[in-house]
Amino acid sequence: MKWRNDICVVVQARLGSQRVPNKMIRPFAGTTLTEILFEKLKRSKSISPDRIYFSAYEKELVELARKHKINTFYRSKESAFSEGDPLSQIYEWHDKLPYKYVVLISACNPLLTIETIDSFHDQYLQSDEEGQFAVFPKKQYYWNKEGDSITDWGDRPIMNTKFVEPVYEAAHCLYASRMDIIKDGYWMDGKNYPPKPNLFVMSELEAFDIDHEWQFKVGEQLYENL
Repeated sequence: MKWRNDICVVVQARLGSQRVPNKMIRPFAGTTLTEILFEKLKRSKSISPDRIYFSAYEKELVELARKHKINTFYRSKESAFSEGDPLSQIYEWHDKLPYKYVVLISACNPLLTIETIDSFHDQYLQSDEEGQFAVFPKKQYYWNKEGDSITDWGDRPIMNTKFVEPVYEAAHCLYASRMDIIKDGYWMDGKNYPPKPNLFVMSELEAFDIDHEWQFKVGEQLYENL
């Protein structure tokens, strides 16, 4: 179990998306993707505002954080244009924020609820694991590139997905890690590679991610209706 005040929450964003330009500040259902997450975090029952940071480089994003009175971590240009290698560059707050652990939240998932965010945070708080990763279950047939089945059929090899064991797909919206392992190029778990984090199972619908133009349009319709 961890101390609550040892965990900070970071929302990281940039405007350099090539597939959906400026998606973080483009009009979306009368607001923006960034502000949707800010408004959710204000309703959190688990995360105090002083532990929330918005990591941003572009002035438009910094101004949104100021408007919503969110702590700003002033991200460098190198970090904003990094593709994630090294991790210490894209997550350059790892040795600058005074916390032992971090929960990282993506703002590209407009259907993600504050209840799920709080549950993820609290599960990490209560766990002994260094890292945690949000996933959703998939009951489906899978093969490797040689055509060998990697699906666990149990003792009933019937062509019906209800009889197969689920695998878990990354939700790409909620992550947690110990801060000090990021400098060594690890995320979530520095003891094992590949890492074996604590899994947080969530709804696939809430994990709807906006990474392409069609997803921006569909996501807006889903958000308005749900």
